[in-house]
Amino acid sequence: MNRTIALALGMVTIFAVTVAILLAVMPGPHKSTDYLVIGCVATLLCLLLLFVVLINAPKRSKTEPRG
Repeated sequence: MNRTIALALGMVTIFAVTVAILLAVMPGPHKSTDYLVIGCVATLLCLLLLFVVLINAPKRSKTEPRG
């Protein structure tokens, strides 16, 4: 599987899991601002994890084949 596709699927999975956990943790009934906060927190977590993964990934030289 391509590295980019795997990374994208991982981020979508983390986003969905984070949203599910926050929906279960926050008391209902949910207002529109609750959904806004849940989406913002999930997005922030995904972007932070993506940043950490890309920073810690080993550098590829330009002569190595991609794939």
